[in-house]
Amino acid sequence: MPVALETRLTDHFGDRLTDIRKECDTVHVTASIETLLAVATDLRDVLGFNMLIDLCGVDYLTYGQTEWKTDAASCSGFERGADRESVHVVHAWDKPRFGVSYQLLSLDKNERLCLHVYLEEEPLLVPSVVSIWPAANWFEREAFDLFGLLFEGHPDLRRILTDYGFIGHPFRKDFPLSGHVEVRYDATAGKVVYEPVDIEPRTLVPRVIRDDNRYLADKEGSVND
Repeated sequence: MPVALETRLTDHFGDRLTDIRKECDTVHVTASIETLLAVATDLRDVLGFNMLIDLCGVDYLTYGQTEWKTDAASCSGFERGADRESVHVVHAWDKPRFGVSYQLLSLDKNERLCLHVYLEEEPLLVPSVVSIWPAANWFEREAFDLFGLLFEGHPDLRRILTDYGFIGHPFRKDFPLSGHVEVRYDATAGKVVYEPVDIEPRTLVPRVIRDDNRYLADKEGSVND
């Protein structure tokens, strides 16, 4: 019988990997920034994860927090509004604010793995894995552009989606949905001009944080519909 991926990961890496768990068809593991390159190299050369499917940054600044009382929101009607005077904490977050997730695939064994690393706001420095998986090149540029993560050793780290003079990183949780500036064409000046945005931020749709019954086992051990 084939040895489970979780067992092989534990046997090979020992305490270099933590929080090993399986969700759906993907095994999730966590590594430290200091061991990232060594772990990634072994995942490719020893465990056979020779394909990087995706790499993305994550900002956990408001993880588990909501302005809406989501437990009762579904029963209170459309007149409900966001309570900006208080923040409801549904799930507490005790790890660093930022993270990077690497979605890996073993083409030989058809196994999927998600590797997580976490990093504090200062310094936002992550070793680049371009030398291990060349596909990481544009993914790391995207994470740099949208989250402000710095990938040490990247061959060409520059913005990929926003304009050259763009200010800020749009996927950070503290970046306003309307942005900092707005663009319009000035017929008098004969050019496009940038001005401070004058849109008032507001919440239109509640962010509902609750357990999904599709993945919860009932008392008899079966899965709810």
